[in-house]
Amino acid sequence: MRKKPRTSRIIARKEYLKVAKKRKVSYQERRKAIGKQLKYLKKNLGNIEDLIQAGASLENLSKRQKNCLETIKKVYEQQQSMWENKTQSVPQRIVSLTQPHIRPIVRGKAGKPIEFGAKLSVSCVDNYVFLDKISWENFNESCHLKEQVEKYKETFGYYPESVHVDKIYRTRENRNWCKERGIRISGPKLGRPPKNVSEEEKKQAHSDECFRNAIEGKFGQAKRRFSLNLVMTKLPETSITSIAITFLVVNLSKLLRQFLSLFLSLFTNSRTGELIRPLFINFDYTLNNFYVLKLIDLSENSWSKVA
Repeated sequence: MRKKPRTSRIIARKEYLKVAKKRKVSYQERRKAIGKQLKYLKKNLGNIEDLIQAGASLENLSKRQKNCLETIKKVYEQQQSMWENKTQSVPQRIVSLTQPHIRPIVRGKAGKPIEFGAKLSVSCVDNYVFLDKISWENFNESCHLKEQVEKYKETFGYYPESVHVDKIYRTRENRNWCKERGIRISGPKLGRPPKNVSEEEKKQAHSDECFRNAIEGKFGQAKRRFSLNLVMTKLPETSITSIAITFLVVNLSKLLRQFLSLFLSLFTNSRTGELIRPLFINFDYTLNNFYVLKLIDLSENSWSKVA
């Protein structure tokens, strides 16, 4: 072609800033601005199609540029559909050009009503974490309880005695399914709460809630110490691998602490019988015992040779 196609990039930018810089934008102003941007985008995509029909090729584009072009076409189709139908949502909505697999997930939290990223379904057995499901789409966690329990049976050879779950898992279907297999599910019964609750039931409910908090602590540990909230990878495959490796390191850290506890308990049990609880170390007593054996010099805060 003799002339380069006009893109109206400067005009489109001015039209965008005219609305974006306003503190409050009415519904009609926003709709009118989106309509203008869609027209500019349609014009540019039409110019690209005309160039291809005239004999141009996309072979010189990099793989990233080709993927970005295909993503822009899908975004245009979705935004045009929402603009014509006057809706605010569309299935498989794309919110990022570089990461088109990410979906907005409504959480309803204060300050963060919508979150972006992978959604996980995780179970915790003896303080070890099992990553059961990971998806970029929003899903209902209660639908995967049966699958997680069956996976537990496949791994350990028997059903668990009890399952400690959040409120969303305590559906009537899940309760009946667990009852048929002799599995006790935590939480109050369905229906109107009873007026009189025995002390034993209160103690059991408190114990179940404390036991369930372990999985919340695992998420906090993974985010605080192992950078679960700092996943910087772009591709969906690499992001899933990074998340899975994070939970693997969490389990290895737990295993390392158990080995250390076992070593210290074997080392100190020859001197005393006070460390009788399995995988539990009284660190104050152990430190004093090492000081008596002259393994640790507290004055110099360093290791010394055995006397």
